[in-house]
Formats: sequence, C-alpha cells, structure tokens
Amino acid sequence: MTQDEALSLAFPGADVSRKTAFLSAAELERAREEAGDDVDIGLVTYYVAQEDDEALGVAYFDAHRVRTLDEVLMIVLDRAGSVMRIETVSFREPPEYRAPDGWLDLFAGRTTEDDLSLKGDIPNIIGATLTSRAVSDAVRRTLALHSVVAPFATGSLP
Repeated sequence: MTQDEALSLAFPGADVSRKTAFLSAAELERAREEAGDDVDIGLVTYYVAQEDDEALGVAYFDAHRVRTLDEVLMIVLDRAGSVMRIETVSFREPPEYRAPDGWLDLFAGRTTEDDLSLKGDIPNIIGATLTSRAVSDAVRRTLALHSVVAPFATGSLP
C-alpha cells in the first residue's frame, strides 16, 4: 500500500495536508521520556485530515526494523490523542510474522496513559515477539511525539 492509499483509507474524502515539526532539544528529551527513550530524531512529519475546516485526526508513518528487515506502520490518532487505527503499509519480514489486524485493533482507544508494553495492556503475539515489540514501540513513540508536536493545539492549524 502506498502512503496516499493508506491516508485515503484512514480519511476517505477528507483534505489531508502534510506538516513538519522540528523539535527542540527539550522537546526531543520530553518525547524520549514519554516513549521510553526510543526517539532518536527531532524531525517529525505528520498528516492532518480536515473536512469542512474541522480536523478529523492525524496520521504518522513510523518506519522501523523488526528483526532484519523493515516495517512501515501508519498510526492514526484522533483529536484527543487516542489511537484510531493502525495500518501496516509495508512489511518485509516473512508474512507469518506480520501482526494480524485483530491484534493491531487492540491499540484502538489507547493513549500515553496506557501501559503499551508486552508485559502490560498489550499481549504478545506468540511466534512473532519481535513484531509485537516493534509495533508497541512504534505506537508509544508516535503517541509521545504527538503529545510534543501537539498538532491540534490552539493556533497550530490554519
């Protein structure tokens, strides 16, 4: 799936605009603290969906290594900062290690307040522990970056 296809799936018929945030050293440190020290870059690209001048949500694409190959997830958050959905955009590992859609649905409604570790609120995928860890890390990282970027804060949208 392409980025445009994923965004159309998440926000059918909405206007989606690409935004970029450059984090200061303090903001990067705050994101690291919230994500569990898993944030290593201060440049954040995100996509805000609007319909009739009202923001619907925001999508982040997280590219990361699972075992030896890459995965790209689209993580969609609502205005309140809760996970709306997760889509696997690309998965290069063997297909049997891919996270099932039903398991990805377990993240719906989760926020930075939830324990998104595999020992917390999210169960491990038997036989795909590295995938489980990579996805939960990506969601924590995205939620942390979202809270720092604050795309829906007053004055941040046109």
